[in-house]
Amino acid sequence: MKNTKMKLARVAAGLSQEQLAAAAGVTRQTIGLIESGDYNPTLRLCVAICRTLHKTLDELFWEE
Repeated sequence: MKNTKMKLARVAAGLSQEQLAAAAGVTRQTIGLIESGDYNPTLRLCVAICRTLHKTLDELFWEE
């Protein structure tokens, strides 16, 4: 399942995939795979992404 919430938050924050990846300590490809739903990130990576985007885990990763 695509993670459009994460992508929208990244774009709203004015960050490229590469910038978010650098802040979270992963590659741009990893961010792209998470956004496309082809990679299940670790909790540690989810937290790093949330901190960078100033969002909660619920806001970015919780399925309704």
